[in-house]
Amino acid sequence: MPRRPIDITVPDLSGRRAVVTGASDGMGVEMASRLAAAGAEVVMPVRNQRKGEAAIAKIRTVTPAANVSLRELDLSSLSSVAALGKTLTNEGLPIHILINNAGVMTPPDRQTTADGFELQFGTNHLGHFALVAHLLPLLRAGGARVTSQSSIAARSGTINWDDLNWERSYDGMKAYRQSKIAFGLFGLELNRRSNAFGWGITSNISHPGVAPTSLLAARPEVGRSSETLGYRVIKAFSRRGILFGTPQTAMLPALYAATSPDARGELFYGPKGPGKVGGAPAQQTLFRPLRSTDDAARMWQVSEELTKVRFPDS
Repeated sequence: MPRRPIDITVPDLSGRRAVVTGASDGMGVEMASRLAAAGAEVVMPVRNQRKGEAAIAKIRTVTPAANVSLRELDLSSLSSVAALGKTLTNEGLPIHILINNAGVMTPPDRQTTADGFELQFGTNHLGHFALVAHLLPLLRAGGARVTSQSSIAARSGTINWDDLNWERSYDGMKAYRQSKIAFGLFGLELNRRSNAFGWGITSNISHPGVAPTSLLAARPEVGRSSETLGYRVIKAFSRRGILFGTPQTAMLPALYAATSPDARGELFYGPKGPGKVGGAPAQQTLFRPLRSTDDAARMWQVSEELTKVRFPDS
């Protein structure tokens, strides 16, 4: 049976600047394409220049006049994050939309970032945390909407407070869950602090459900030389329109959260189909690990200490 089309309407974004991390492939390039088609200027910070150029070429097959451009960013390096912050600050243009989408998932063996953090925690959470801090003046200038991509994996698991970097024992999936719980807590806390300190930005979170993206594909850079069994199963079901989403549908919750006039801060958006693994985007009930405001405040403080990047109190 053919898959029923699932889509949303993106409002006119002419005159707005959007930044999308992880836009060189998968869901990220689909988001960037839709934002550009709606008239936004889209900045695509990427680690791999070749993949970034291919993504831009793909976008321009759909929207030939797309205003899209690359910047350098390696979220696993805080110096690279700071350099992007400086580059965009020097450009002096307000940012109206920021979608924190990039991520890494379940390296077979424990790996670390350039700064010594467990790779998933350091990339998925700490790198984005520092990026938002560096871009805060531009986000404030644009009255920005910030959407941070969590994961369905965050519906279970905990923060390993006594060993955040998994130095004493390593479980790739537990570490991934922690990174996405931490990142979800950050996205919610960002909205609370914006309200408290008058930053003028709106922050919400999303999750894509389950779809065949590069997260579980062969990724030699994280030590995965071939596709996982899970990826092959997801791809087979997705191709047949069964249960799971596609990269084109899985990106819709984040796109909705970032652009819809009906989306609100401190809320959670994801697919509404069975098991929340596919379907049209809708507001979700917060996963239990994301509900504690005490955990969110604690993670914020720890993240400032680890990254040595501080947000203002006003």
